[in-house]
Amino acid sequence: MSQQPKHIVVWEQCLSIIADILPESHFKTWFAPLKPLSLDGSTITLAVPSHFFVEYIEQHFLDMLGAVLKRVIGPSAKLNYSVNVAQSSPAMSISAQNKQKYTNKGFMPDAPSGETNPYTIPGIKRIVVDPQLNPVFTFENFIEGDCNKLGREAGITIAKNPGRNSFNPLFIYGGSGLGKTHLAQAIGIAIKDAFPDKVVLYIPASRFKTQYMNAASVKNKVSDFINFYQKIDVLIIDDVQEFADMPGTQRAFFQIFNHLHLSGKQLILTSDRAPAEMQGLEERLLSRFKWGLAAELLPPAYETRVEILKSKCRQEGVDLDETIVNYLASKITANVRELEGTLFTLIAHATLARREITLELAQSLVEKVVTESKTELTVERIQNVVCNYFGIKPEMILSKTRKREIVQARQIAMYLSRNHTKSSLATIGSQIGGKDHATVLHSCNTVSDLMDTDRTFRQYIVDIERQLTANN
Repeated sequence: MSQQPKHIVVWEQCLSIIADILPESHFKTWFAPLKPLSLDGSTITLAVPSHFFVEYIEQHFLDMLGAVLKRVIGPSAKLNYSVNVAQSSPAMSISAQNKQKYTNKGFMPDAPSGETNPYTIPGIKRIVVDPQLNPVFTFENFIEGDCNKLGREAGITIAKNPGRNSFNPLFIYGGSGLGKTHLAQAIGIAIKDAFPDKVVLYIPASRFKTQYMNAASVKNKVSDFINFYQKIDVLIIDDVQEFADMPGTQRAFFQIFNHLHLSGKQLILTSDRAPAEMQGLEERLLSRFKWGLAAELLPPAYETRVEILKSKCRQEGVDLDETIVNYLASKITANVRELEGTLFTLIAHATLARREITLELAQSLVEKVVTESKTELTVERIQNVVCNYFGIKPEMILSKTRKREIVQARQIAMYLSRNHTKSSLATIGSQIGGKDHATVLHSCNTVSDLMDTDRTFRQYIVDIERQLTANN
């Protein structure tokens, strides 16, 4: 049996590493089509389908690819592309001679090794980690309401006894702008204040992924990466849904999670959806997300919105008439971030124009913002559009009737709410007939199946979605 040429063996080794770093869809699209042509010393030449491929790889994957080549070939690794298109120019060389920026990015020898901890404060022998916490995100600045009461109370309990409570991990989930990051960081700040010696670290999932990818592209660095995170006392990871379809990152985090949990360390995770609704994550990881407490943050009620605005006014040193506060609270309902943003915009307008903040100014600004922005789809709005389409009274869809046409409309409303809003299954069910999340999931699956087998039914969905987007 003949032995494979060295350039093929080398490239297969590279592919095995890349496949562990990238999501499967990215690997199949951008790296599986690449073919090794030759290996001349430390320079490998790859055949690529088009110039577009070269541009995309250089823009999105060059750092990673350069690090992988250095790991397999050596520190002097260089890469040439041969573009396989008709009338293409000769092989394009990506090297120090003609692409200085690529040499700097991916193909220079490793920098002198230092601390593997990316948050270490230099000059101190004992590892001291910058917790990456925003001092503004405290419990004092986090207004409590029915929308966040469970999460806030759990956070206060955790801060008193981190790692040694029933809420480990604490899994905070909800739509954008509802305060997940604020609450998670408030817990970290409270712990750091009460226990100064504890190692607390807040990190967005996107940065964690990048750190893992960098570690995976360098020999023996993944174990250093994992070892560092296993030394953390309180680990806060924001937007863990971004780990979806990243098998290597998930495996690393699984090891870190197990070690920290068994060691009595605290984990705090945030996501835009509940664990039961997350896709692209390993089941063993999802099961661990459910070990502690899952706390959902909901849009704030009117009274809570008023208190949030008053709190922000106090922080900014602005004396706002109560009529204006009440007006803003009644008009800006989507989330906390939008509410605060509108207030700051109003303050800025008044300051720059040297005008008094009046109700008329607030009304003109809010009307302009609402006119220029798209109306956010809500469960209630979708429900009303579905009822109108089928000629059903809204109260019928909320009733317990089992009439076929009502059940079908209810299921369609649940399906569209899941696809067009960020509401959890439990929230959708509570707003559409008081159903549980299992019923909503069953309804969504039923609608999907009918769309695949019934053309008339599929047209219903197309028509309703057209109405939703036309008015949005």
